[in-house]
Amino acid sequence: MMRYEELLERAFKQLPERKEEESRFTIPQARVFIEGKTTIFDNFEAVCERLNREKEHLMKFLLNELGTAGKIVGNRAIFQGNFTKEEIERQIRRYADEYVLCWECGKPDTHFMKMERIWVLKCDACGAIRPLRRKIGIKKS
Repeated sequence: MMRYEELLERAFKQLPERKEEESRFTIPQARVFIEGKTTIFDNFEAVCERLNREKEHLMKFLLNELGTAGKIVGNRAIFQGNFTKEEIERQIRRYADEYVLCWECGKPDTHFMKMERIWVLKCDACGAIRPLRRKIGIKKS
């Protein structure tokens, strides 16, 4: 009969090697360039698709946070004024923290939902529900 320590050691040897889990959620780097007095966010649509959010919602957030006017033209966002790539990426990270990532498990598997009269962010991965601090152009789903 084997001792407990021997059995435990044998079990540990049979376990697969641990590997570090890579985050499956990465936001693409913004391709931003300045043309005269406007800033063009060239891969705006690709970022929206990765965040799984509507273009209009992200655009409204960016316009509010950057304090400017702008429009969506095709798959690009055009802002009045000069903004650096870093400024735009910082606002996209803030958007993801507030409107995409689950505050409980950190996964991006979330969607907007209205519970009674309050808009919430519901996580499909862990079931967590968090009220949104600000409702920016959320459309009923």
